[in-house]
Amino acid sequence: MSFFSFGQDNCGAALAITAGNTVVDGINGSQVPVLLCSSEQGAVPANRPPRGKWYSYTPTANHTVTITTDIAQNTPRVDTRFHVYTGTCENLVCHSGDDDSGVGSGNYSSVATFDVVANTTYYIAWDNRWTSNGFTFQLLEHGENPCVTATPITAGNTVTVSSIDGENITGGGCSPTATAAKWYSYTPNTTLNLTISSDLPQNICKNTNFSVYTGNCPGVLTCVTSDDDSGVLQCNSGNTNSLLSKKTFEVNAGTTYYIAWDNKWSDAGFDFILTEQVIVIPVAYSTQTIPNLNSQYTSCIVDMNNDNLDDVVGVSDNNLNIHYQTNSSSFNAVNIPVTGTSKMPTWSIAAGDYNKDGYNDLVLGDYNGLSLWKSSNNGTAYTSITPGDYIFCQRTNFVDLNNDGNLDIFSCHDIDPNVYYLNDIAGNLNYYQSGTTPGAYMLGITPSGGNYASIWTDYDNDGDVDLFISKCSGPPSELHRNDGNGVFTDISAQAGVNIVPIQSWSSVVADFDNDGDMDIVIGSNGGVGHKFLRNDLDKTNDVEEPFMNITTGSGLDLDNTNSRDYIAYDFDNDGWVDIMGSGSKIMFNKGNNTFEPTVYNSIGVGAIGDLNNDGFLDIVNGSTVRYAVPNGNKWLKITTKGIQSNGNGIGARIEIYGAWGKQIRDVRSGEGFEYMSTLNTHFGIGTASTIDQVVIKWPSGIVDTFTNVAPNQVLNVVEGQTLGTNSFDSFVFTVYPNPVKNIINININTTNPVEFNSAVIYDLNGRMVQQAKVENKTVNVDALAKGTYILKLKDEYSREYSQKFIKE
Repeated sequence: MSFFSFGQDNCGAALAITAGNTVVDGINGSQVPVLLCSSEQGAVPANRPPRGKWYSYTPTANHTVTITTDIAQNTPRVDTRFHVYTGTCENLVCHSGDDDSGVGSGNYSSVATFDVVANTTYYIAWDNRWTSNGFTFQLLEHGENPCVTATPITAGNTVTVSSIDGENITGGGCSPTATAAKWYSYTPNTTLNLTISSDLPQNICKNTNFSVYTGNCPGVLTCVTSDDDSGVLQCNSGNTNSLLSKKTFEVNAGTTYYIAWDNKWSDAGFDFILTEQVIVIPVAYSTQTIPNLNSQYTSCIVDMNNDNLDDVVGVSDNNLNIHYQTNSSSFNAVNIPVTGTSKMPTWSIAAGDYNKDGYNDLVLGDYNGLSLWKSSNNGTAYTSITPGDYIFCQRTNFVDLNNDGNLDIFSCHDIDPNVYYLNDIAGNLNYYQSGTTPGAYMLGITPSGGNYASIWTDYDNDGDVDLFISKCSGPPSELHRNDGNGVFTDISAQAGVNIVPIQSWSSVVADFDNDGDMDIVIGSNGGVGHKFLRNDLDKTNDVEEPFMNITTGSGLDLDNTNSRDYIAYDFDNDGWVDIMGSGSKIMFNKGNNTFEPTVYNSIGVGAIGDLNNDGFLDIVNGSTVRYAVPNGNKWLKITTKGIQSNGNGIGARIEIYGAWGKQIRDVRSGEGFEYMSTLNTHFGIGTASTIDQVVIKWPSGIVDTFTNVAPNQVLNVVEGQTLGTNSFDSFVFTVYPNPVKNIINININTTNPVEFNSAVIYDLNGRMVQQAKVENKTVNVDALAKGTYILKLKDEYSREYSQKFIKE
């Protein structure tokens, strides 16, 4: 970099200054800084000749300094920008700078606080990005950075703070209003989770606040974290508040952390302790880049050739790129041309067998409509159908809305009420808009837009799919109960899901506590944090019980990161459903309605599936596949082939029973906001050695049951395949007499005793024909017509067992 000598016009002729006020007569120098260091990186506008004004400052001791134009001499406040450099004029290095940190709304003056080292020259350059007018700036010298005199400490020992009487970083840092602090330094030998806590019995009723920094000392420090009132020990004098501090965060081996306890609330002494916890990574990932995985939209994982193996699907204009998974866990890439004009999946993609030919079709959601790519010729050719209706598509789904065995298409609409296309069996698209089109199902009773992500799930366990919608920009989320016959009722208020304020682009619905019903986590994509809503469903009455907000203390309340996309899977196969969203992390479910984050390098939400058939779920991010490294936990993968129901079994409820109790999943097409993940159903079972029972409740009403299922296998299920077989639970109970006329008796195996409290009876088509109580180990079947039936009993732990009988 070459410079010219024009007084203060360039770095080489910079005017030497000391602490105090400096008057800038105008930004009229010939050299504007080329290397920009402020928070605003924009260049000087093209219609204004670039200018700069240069100063130099050489401290005689280590200091923290502040440079500011937010002072009374500049009234009204001026719009300024400056950069601070070290090094030589021929090789400048950014050190600090600022554009608009002045305090108050509409204040565009400049403020920056940073550390300086004795006898080092700092070059201060003001430029004319916003003004060429003159102004005054102030350079303030504070004391030496207090990190220099920080007391080294280690974990495990109680540290006593006599009082808060030392220097603090003023005008910046984590706690800029505190005028005094006590500083400590901590350097871990290994990467681990560190807890800093004053939440100790001897500190009850005290009020503490701390900040943690890393960086150069002396030099520029960066705020890592802080905490004020996260303690839980309640004051026992005058109130029950806890104003103590407690924070857990990850620290890196060899990095020095500066811990500053300050006088934001009090300068009284107290005790604190550092506790180290080994970081346990529930599941690790290996990364593989696939060079030709380069479609414009690589956002779908689904089985595309009907071999029950997940494939990677990419979409571009007029081209479908499929990476078929082979039995050797590699890929065979095939490009299939798709003629005609298509919408692209700018916002979302979903997959399902719309035309019921055994091969998956795709729906592509764009900002002004959608397209259906429909398969033919055994999945080797595709035809684009673009209806032309205006929809600002957000989340799209395949779902059987009218339960006729054929998939329909649903799309959230950002601008107007939601839209769906009913499948007329011939595979045509019949357009409806909720609450608008005559005869339309009441999907989205509230006639408004802002509909961002839809999840179809059976939240009330009545056998049909209900609808949960995440809303953006203020309107609360919605829950629509499926009452049958095309009637949906908005029960958002009764269910307690209409929380405001809220801003969410997507949510996750899963049984996070393994109690047999679906809970909800509303994802955060704004200033309001996540919400964890526990389903308190009680089927013994007709009251619509509200969900319970259990966010506080769940770990989700401590996650202040945002994302437009949230998904829920059991990533580590421990039997508990986890959450992936923002911050390059997975929130792992600890099994007690709490979640703990594990951060991974550059990981992000993407399409999910098992891409090497090892039973663990993998992630596609662009052209990168992140393969889960098996951790020893066991698993079960279930594929569903519908006969009377839709071909994928979308909308089916799958339950597994074992030592863990009960786990449930819904088969869904399209979760989160953007991506399409596997239609195969995955369960982790931890270290359990067997699965007592697998139950598939199909949308048609047919129920398939398997017992004593071995883990670590793929269970390929065809609808109705277990009906009329003897693969039920004779090892638990038998019935007599059989055939029976009116009263059936239940004989319980004494080596495996259970207590039954309710019974459901199905015919051999899988349709429920009777519900009854179990009284004195008997069930009255007198009202049944002659025929063969399946008796399904439920025990006190909600586990289900089945047996076949004949009614005379």
